[in-house]
Amino acid sequence: MLRFSVPASGELRAVATDLAAKVADQLGVNGEGRAAIEGTLDDLARRCGVAGDDEVAFEFHKLDRELKIEARSNGRASEARIPLPA
Repeated sequence: MLRFSVPASGELRAVATDLAAKVADQLGVNGEGRAAIEGTLDDLARRCGVAGDDEVAFEFHKLDRELKIEARSNGRASEARIPLPA
């Protein structure tokens, strides 16, 4: 499991996308799958209702052939599951 928190917006928010790309590389995901992981972070944060200076926490869990990504902010949580290559 990998867990980190970043501001919902601003320069440090880009760190979350960079880390998501590294996680994708580490798990052998590339191309469309990698873009899906990066885009999922924005979707999850949006579903948690983050805005402005809020902080959002992301967790990455490798479960068999899936990557589960959870986001938590403002007492709300959201998750997505992305299939991993065989």
